[in-house]
Amino acid sequence: MKIVGQVHTICSKNSAVITIDGGQLPRLHSEVVDQRKKPVGKLVEVFGNIKTPYALVVCKGPCECNVGDQLFTE
Repeated sequence: MKIVGQVHTICSKNSAVITIDGGQLPRLHSEVVDQRKKPVGKLVEVFGNIKTPYALVVCKGPCECNVGDQLFTE
């Protein structure tokens, strides 16, 4: 598993904004999982400044992650 980032904000029932490392940008539309390898959703957009970008994750159903949780890709 490769770390994507940390949950920054839960935007709505099915989306979350995460902070990611500018040097290790994940691929768009990649599947995102939590620490238990439970599927969370898909990474659909990267935005923000170059040093500390953010990413939007659209969750599969209600977003069950909490602020501060680490998210990963496989």
